[in-house]
Amino acid sequence: MSAQAASASAQSHADVPNRGLITVSIMLATIMQVLDTTIANVALPSMTGDLSASRDTINWVLTSYIVAAAIMTPVTGWLADRFGRKQLFLIAIAGFTVSSMACGLAWNLNVMVGFRLLQGVFGAAIVPLSQTFLLDINPKEKHGQAMAIWGAGIMVGPIVGPTLGGYLTEYFNWRYVFFINLPVGILAFAGCIAYLPEAAKRLRKFDFFGFAMLSLGVGALQLMLDRGGEVDWFSAMEIWIELALCITGFWVFIVHILTSDDAFIDPKIFIDRNFATGLIFIFIVGIVLLASLALLPPMLSNIFGYSTISVGLVMAPRGVGTMISMLLVGRLVRIVDPRLLVTAGLGLTAYSLYLMSGFTPQMNSQLIIETGIIQGLGLGLVFVPLSTVAFATLPPVFRTDATALFSLTRNIGSSIGISVVTVFLTRNIQINHAELSTFINPFNQQLLDVMPQQNPQMLEVMDNLVNQQAAMISYNNDFKLMMIITLAAIPLTLFLRKPNHAPSKDEEGAMVME
Repeated sequence: MSAQAASASAQSHADVPNRGLITVSIMLATIMQVLDTTIANVALPSMTGDLSASRDTINWVLTSYIVAAAIMTPVTGWLADRFGRKQLFLIAIAGFTVSSMACGLAWNLNVMVGFRLLQGVFGAAIVPLSQTFLLDINPKEKHGQAMAIWGAGIMVGPIVGPTLGGYLTEYFNWRYVFFINLPVGILAFAGCIAYLPEAAKRLRKFDFFGFAMLSLGVGALQLMLDRGGEVDWFSAMEIWIELALCITGFWVFIVHILTSDDAFIDPKIFIDRNFATGLIFIFIVGIVLLASLALLPPMLSNIFGYSTISVGLVMAPRGVGTMISMLLVGRLVRIVDPRLLVTAGLGLTAYSLYLMSGFTPQMNSQLIIETGIIQGLGLGLVFVPLSTVAFATLPPVFRTDATALFSLTRNIGSSIGISVVTVFLTRNIQINHAELSTFINPFNQQLLDVMPQQNPQMLEVMDNLVNQQAAMISYNNDFKLMMIITLAAIPLTLFLRKPNHAPSKDEEGAMVME
């Protein structure tokens, strides 16, 4: 990159007019995209009949979106340099809104999957670009507040999504899950085209081979994680093929970026210690946030008998906790060492998971609400300082590529987390059921005292109790696993540098100059 371009990127923190309106417009687009990662989940049963799909094939509505978004996220930096950030953001919003409407009008599964692919392709750039814009239009001392606003949309969206999707499906129609994006998309597009500042374009050679290898690795990984549960994982040849493609793609990509002069992603970006550590942290946040959200709705529905609306109401305080935490930490990050905030947030998250590992079928909703609030507070304390510190010492020229990698890593962590806890849940339910069933036998005198022999109704009751307890123990084990992962991440805070330890201008110029 030229010295002139480096100088222009260094001025990205200059004051801009209409910052408030720009922020609102950006966040409308961001929330619209993030909501779509979870809002369609609860509508799948209703789609099955209308789209002439089976229970197995309907999952491609989710898989197609996830895979397309994962493949297109890393290329955001190059596209932004080639066409301009504002132009790319407007194209992404318009394309996402139009494809959302098309999804709502879909008449069969093949058409729906095709439109969901387009949704993923257009939506992939929205989240990383929104983070880039908020960092660019705010001076460095306000980056904490900017990341608090951005993080609120990123983290509250997945929490609100299932509740909103359930409400729209139950009281209107599943198609409104997609139609709701139309007014939001129009407002976001109008605000961005009117107020979003232009950004300088930069010609950069497109590394097609590097992009192809990264896409192969990411796409195969997402397919493996999403399809594994349906085909019983490694008992199916499909999963072995996807694993081989995933390893091959990532291995060749890593070798390529380390040896090529025009790599798809500049390896210098990983030299920044804060950013590299931030990627590990956001991977763990993705695991804990989405995995816990994936576990709670089926647990509340199957074990506690909650309706879809009740599940949403019980989980809503989690989003309230996150919002409160982010509003506070956006200001605290300027006066408190961000590493202490991250440590405190991880501690609160681990404590909430510890309490969740003690859930019982006999409890009421109070503990569920309390743990949700605590976990929301904890994740908010982690997310905002992490999003601030990860980019604090990174040269602005790398920012768009970095935000794309940041979003991709979070999404991969979420996919891996959901797959792992789901596998453990299924296997542990079987194991726990087998172990608990051993106590139901003709030689257990205490059981015979309360259950008359040859009573099929009582046997059915006992079987239901065993199923319930086996499932509850398995959910508790998953929560305990996530607690251990969270605690293991705390020592990583030692690798973070305080934001004021940013590289000097000479160091920054050395990193970005060719």
